[in-house]
Amino acid sequence: MISTAIRLARVGSGAELAAALLLGISFPCVMVAAIIPELWFFAAAAAVTYLADTFLHQRGSYLVNRLAKVRAGLSIRFLIRQMLLVLLVARSGLGEDRIFYVTVVAVLAFYGLQAPHGAIVTLLRLRRKLPVVTRNIDLGALRIPDAPPRWLLNRSAEKMLHLDVFAMAGVLITLETRDNLYGFAGLGLSVVLAAGYVAGLLPYLRPSRLVPPAEKVLKAVDGWLADYRPTVMLYFSGSKESAYQVNMWLETMGELEGRPLIVLRERVIAQQLGPTAVPVLCVPGGVHLMNLDLSTVRVALYAANVGKNIHMLRVPTMRHVFIGHGDSDKLASVNPFSKAYDEVWTAGRAGRDRYALADVGVRDEDIVEVGRPQLAPIRPAGGAGAGGASKNPIPTVLYAPTWEGWDDSPGNTSLIAAGENIVKALLTAEPPVRVLYKPHPFTGTRSPKAKAAHERIVALLEKAAAERATDTRWADQGAALRADRTAARAELSRIETRLTELSAMADASRDEAEESRDAKADPARLAELTRLRDEWNGAYWRSFGWWEHCVIGGAEPRLYDCFNESDAMVSDISSVVSDFIASGKPYAVTDSAGLGAEEFKRQNTAVRAAVILSNSAEELGQLLAAVADPAADRLAADRRELKRYLLGPDEPSSIQRFNAAARALAAKAQARNAGVEQRMAGPEEAATPAVRG
Repeated sequence: MISTAIRLARVGSGAELAAALLLGISFPCVMVAAIIPELWFFAAAAAVTYLADTFLHQRGSYLVNRLAKVRAGLSIRFLIRQMLLVLLVARSGLGEDRIFYVTVVAVLAFYGLQAPHGAIVTLLRLRRKLPVVTRNIDLGALRIPDAPPRWLLNRSAEKMLHLDVFAMAGVLITLETRDNLYGFAGLGLSVVLAAGYVAGLLPYLRPSRLVPPAEKVLKAVDGWLADYRPTVMLYFSGSKESAYQVNMWLETMGELEGRPLIVLRERVIAQQLGPTAVPVLCVPGGVHLMNLDLSTVRVALYAANVGKNIHMLRVPTMRHVFIGHGDSDKLASVNPFSKAYDEVWTAGRAGRDRYALADVGVRDEDIVEVGRPQLAPIRPAGGAGAGGASKNPIPTVLYAPTWEGWDDSPGNTSLIAAGENIVKALLTAEPPVRVLYKPHPFTGTRSPKAKAAHERIVALLEKAAAERATDTRWADQGAALRADRTAARAELSRIETRLTELSAMADASRDEAEESRDAKADPARLAELTRLRDEWNGAYWRSFGWWEHCVIGGAEPRLYDCFNESDAMVSDISSVVSDFIASGKPYAVTDSAGLGAEEFKRQNTAVRAAVILSNSAEELGQLLAAVADPAADRLAADRRELKRYLLGPDEPSSIQRFNAAARALAAKAQARNAGVEQRMAGPEEAATPAVRG
């Protein structure tokens, strides 16, 4: 019942729900206490409102925004409490006393100071916001000043409003002692501190403390573009949950020939971008983007089909390529919008055939097979592509389901219909296996059923992990590895401390303008970050016993790290399956829609070498047998053939093919631009091109 109430209220915990209920109950109590009047009842109820309000704001509760939507925002709640204090003074027999009039005047003055305070804070935030966000781009010529101290602007409304506690305390003491001095002192202190807060913000409104105007910033960016002359660009737009779609391309962009550039459209994506030495330019405004000089760019790469792509697709001087953020048999991989691009780059022959079957207007000659450069970190299985025996005494099986999608198609995810069956079968398998569970980052964002299934699976794994920790079968191993695991945890702590120091977001006092000013390319720092992340990954896995089940809910360890740790995988139709095939290890895919094995394989190329699971997961034994004994792995040869079909040949490497495709397309763009220039020059000049050269 409580969990249901929490879900309905859309709060993160029972504590938040309790605080919200206390807030809703205590305000009427404050009003009743003021009317009666009852001093101590008023003081106790008012204290509860302060504490509950503060707790909800510190937790960033969803309810805080909901209260504002129903005309019960933060400033209104404080004003109501202050007005009830005035009522309490009047009802306590002091309606004709000076303390009553001073309280009214002080409350009005205090509330009146909220307007200039809010206006200044808003103006500072707006005037400190650049029209672009940059990384690895030198904006030194702009002379961007330091931001105001973070304590002045962070949660400023709460800090300003809470200054009324002195007035509240002083007046309540006056009502108890009948000595007006306490009330005057408290009221005066609140007003003086509020005025001081406003005065403390004023110096930061000086022109020298604000960032340059947008026109000057954009001119500086154009100047940098003219000097850098980017040739190939990764363009990305999306929600905050989709940052992984651009992060997966960062390493590839760093390996591209020419002068790469990453262009983003949302500030929230810039905040979540992983480390890279490639220049990054985030341009939220469409007009600003259209006015930037990107005339040297010859190839634009698109990782997602989104509406804002049109802002770049309109530029004729560059060739536009859809590269996507995964390669799978999902309908998203054959989106009809793909025909808007000059070329579509797929991993292997399967992508080409997929578009031909879908018949969505993408011409075969516009498809280029380039492999998947991101798959380089995936280590192949031992032996001749078979799963082979586990490197540990018991094998590890990864369950990596995709999310529920935008509709309720039963084929989207295995979580709802089969997830618990899969996990239960793995947990009770004999001989035993270790389970890693890494769900899609979008899991549960749309479907309550998927979220509930995910939570039940987490509970199952946590219970099984606790039971395995006390299982006598693992006691000796646990004791033998205790020192190594302790050392690994200490190493994790050391690495995380250093990563925090190196992280661009480590200094929380810097605002977006300072980040753009200071985020310059530092190859040594990036190399250290890469090394530390690899060390972190190794230490993370060593910190667990090879028999311990794990729930991996965050971005780290990365999916490919989980591939390398696993001996087999269970997943759904998604790019995860296509990527895992690069390892050559056994895998299973769930036919959640109940199509039947043959029809499922016919519709989905990536499952042709998979163990097909029904929603009961009773076929898991075939997968576990292949992991335990290479001789029982009947699908090893099929996986090798499918890998080449889906991902292309091993040689030349994917990054070599990717660069070759970029060079060829850049040459086409250059030829087109030269032809247009020649035609526009007129017939006379066109006839004598040698003179111009």
